[in-house]
Amino acid sequence: MLRIASANVNGIRAAHRRGFGDWLAARGCDVIALQEVRAQASKLPDGAFGDFHVALETGTLPGRNGVAVLTRRPPVAVRTWSGAALLGAPDEALTSIPADDRVPLARGLSRFVAEGRYLEVDLADAPVTIACLYLPKGGLPAHLQRPERMREAPDGGAKYARKMQFMDGFARYLTRTRRAAAAEGREFLLMGDLNIAHTRQDLAAWRRNQQTDGFLPEEREWLGRQLSPRTLVDVVRRLHPGEDGPYSWWSWLGQSFAKDAGWRIDYHLATPRLARSAVRAAVDREHEGTRLADHSPVVVDYDWA
Repeated sequence: MLRIASANVNGIRAAHRRGFGDWLAARGCDVIALQEVRAQASKLPDGAFGDFHVALETGTLPGRNGVAVLTRRPPVAVRTWSGAALLGAPDEALTSIPADDRVPLARGLSRFVAEGRYLEVDLADAPVTIACLYLPKGGLPAHLQRPERMREAPDGGAKYARKMQFMDGFARYLTRTRRAAAAEGREFLLMGDLNIAHTRQDLAAWRRNQQTDGFLPEEREWLGRQLSPRTLVDVVRRLHPGEDGPYSWWSWLGQSFAKDAGWRIDYHLATPRLARSAVRAAVDREHEGTRLADHSPVVVDYDWA
């Protein structure tokens, strides 16, 4: 059995203050993909990754982004878009290592290589490649931007265009790296915060959010194109086919969390054989009565032999 989790921690230091370390020690995961670590190596809290080996791509933007994959055994290989990563064992300092990618970077992704948005590892104890992604949040296209309804100043659709460029390039890259894993006899599992709610089941207030970034028709259609019975399967939806949610993100504002008025934007997307081995999925809304972040960990048990 492999217990694998994905969690946007929205800042590893803040998450630790809320009890992330206790959750990490108690949950019994074998692999954990983290997004928005938001800390350079020198700023990580003591024991940031518990009793795990860690592969970390911080990026170069202080206090933003950053992805990591935690494993029980050192990974066989580590790949990033920047060509470098930090690797560490429990109770040891992180070491910078070369981390060349095995497939060409797709057109349109070069502007994102230093942002700490993608990391990929090959597990040592199972023929599985784990990919961790933090997809840009984006924004609204220019024609939908109305200043009176926006919390930020209109940008003429710049953030929207940036997200579309990322998704266009990443779709090509995802196909390449998934096929590369298959050529090596490995299953492939993409986890992370995709900042897209795919269907009406994935967003509590879908009616009033049809012109909200993260639920735009073109974003939802893009995610749908990445999924099929032969390529990648939405594991949590496969295990919870007929229900709303389970949601993984709730605003800190108002009563969204109490009312479970959330979004499902954190995913496990697995190759078909690995997806079929999944036996249970859960969202850890709280740990001992406390939210670890505005996102909650998505934990899946894979009966993998």
